Amino acid sequence: MDRVDAPAEQMTPATDAAAAGHQLPQSIDILKIMQSIPHRYPFLLIDKMVEIHAGQSAIGIKNVTVNEPFFQGHFPSHPVMPGVLIVEAMAQTAATLVVMTLGEAFEGKLVYFMTIENAKFRRPVGPGDQLRIHVDKERSRANVWKFKGVARVDGVAVAEATFSAMIMG
Repeated sequence: MDRVDAPAEQMTPATDAAAAGHQLPQSIDILKIMQSIPHRYPFLLIDKMVEIHAGQSAIGIKNVTVNEPFFQGHFPSHPVMPGVLIVEAMAQTAATLVVMTLGEAFEGKLVYFMTIENAKFRRPVGPGDQLRIHVDKERSRANVWKFKGVARVDGVAVAEATFSAMIMG
């Protein structure tokens, strides 16, 4: 994968063998996310990624607004972001990291959940919250990757899960 145009001080060296020979940006915007994974509105659940470390970890950002389509039914008088969508946002963050690590040949490929383990939801997330979705690779083998994800609002953990997924090459 060619490096994304960004000032040199925003680039981080690729640390994974699969990413050898190129650098990844420390942050990417929604356009680069959309280039990396096939998700689209209303199911694209991350707006930006920061602190990207090739093949290892990243933080996805989701700005939760009152206009989210799921708030129409969950729950109209007390809007709460469904926990399963927070786990999906973790998976989208991880999938974008994997695609950026593996390179252009994997852009837009489908990624399927294989397992979700130890999911915990600690407090409701609602309009006005900014989710910072931390994902850390636990292991990878061939096209299967396993991550630990923790979503935080204002530095406080609101959800966590361990999950694995397969990227279809």
